[in-house]
Amino acid sequence: MMTDLVRENVQSYPRPPALESVPQRIMIRLGGALVSETDRAMRVLETHHAPSYYLLPEDIHATLRPVQGSSFCEWKGVVRYFDVIAGGKTASRAAWCYDSPTPGFAALAGYVAFYAGLMEEAWVGDLRVLPQPGDFYGGWVTPNLDGQIKGAPGTRHW
Repeated sequence: MMTDLVRENVQSYPRPPALESVPQRIMIRLGGALVSETDRAMRVLETHHAPSYYLLPEDIHATLRPVQGSSFCEWKGVVRYFDVIAGGKTASRAAWCYDSPTPGFAALAGYVAFYAGLMEEAWVGDLRVLPQPGDFYGGWVTPNLDGQIKGAPGTRHW
């Protein structure tokens, strides 16, 4: 399958962020096992971030084990985290969701996002994803993205 992703500059993504449907197939693997393959994903676009991809729970084949702790996103609300178990492997705190997001992101309720760097592989169409720099943000970097993506040392709080 060919994936034609249009050129996008992360510096022109909106603030507050935008939520949109994803026309490409999303695929994730861990331990050789299929974690998810779906064409029903959504993504969040936020200034200086690689997009974060969110999947419906019914499209997830891995076990998601809730972990303690949460964090807060000023735009989307309270986040809870999961260990992801698939293919005999466990990726700690490798996924997250918003059970009761803010009204502007209500459509994300229950959808689950994954840290690409903690999975064996993640794909948008036929393009393999790289993780957003650093270990805090969960964006998926694809070759069509231009601009400076935050997450590297010295960029976390701007």
